[in-house]
Amino acid sequence: MIAVHAHPVSADPGLFAHGLALAGMAAAIAYWWAAGRLLRRGDAWPRWRTISFTAGSAGMAWIAVSPLPGEPFTAHMTEHLILGMAAPLLFVLARPLTLTLRVLPPGTARRSLLVLAHSRPAVWLVFPPVAALLDLGGLWLLYRTELFAAVQHHPLGHAVMHVHVLAAGLLFTFSVCQLDPVRHRRNLPLRGATLLAVGAAHAVLAKTLYATPPPGTTYTTADVQTGAQLMYYGGDVVEAALAVLLATSWYQAKGHTRHRRHRAYVLRTASRRTSP
Repeated sequence: MIAVHAHPVSADPGLFAHGLALAGMAAAIAYWWAAGRLLRRGDAWPRWRTISFTAGSAGMAWIAVSPLPGEPFTAHMTEHLILGMAAPLLFVLARPLTLTLRVLPPGTARRSLLVLAHSRPAVWLVFPPVAALLDLGGLWLLYRTELFAAVQHHPLGHAVMHVHVLAAGLLFTFSVCQLDPVRHRRNLPLRGATLLAVGAAHAVLAKTLYATPPPGTTYTTADVQTGAQLMYYGGDVVEAALAVLLATSWYQAKGHTRHRRHRAYVLRTASRRTSP
């Protein structure tokens, strides 16, 4: 059994922590430049999307280099919620792929990006059940085995854990929202059912952590229970936001369908009236 007296990674930022902060800042600067370029040439780009992306980048930088509140496991759960759930939602809402495609001029780079986004591996990675398995399956493996205790003593393993949490969170959020252009737009029932399943699995994982800490660790009971509660209720907030997005997209899609049908009906009626 591995005894772990972990401290928040942000309390002593290493090379990876600084790299994560710089990556967040660089991504925000690139997004600002792209959005500004669109606006300078007269194209519209909602300002709230830029604010959303900036907030996600700021969250990444904050957890990387700033001391987080609470005891070690609670601080780690704050990282988990921001890096794996809140930041991905803010990034996806900002539609970075759409922005990139609009900024790139017609040519090789734009075609290559479209080919990559519509490739078979990308299609499978953003298939909601697959993305959910990568996201929640990774968390169950991390917290219900001694993997979490092991990576605390290996900087590279800790870095890989953070990269996986961010990447898996992005894939899952992207697969559920599908705001950017995708090759196969999955239907709402599939995305909604996947979100419900993930929410249930996330809640069950939080409850198991409340009862039993990650194997091989020696966190205090109060710390583990506070972290588990943060995971449970914080996850509910983000998942509720995703559910609202799904409901909004369904409502808008229904509205567009009704508008098209009404317009087609008006055109047919007008055509009949003018025909001899």
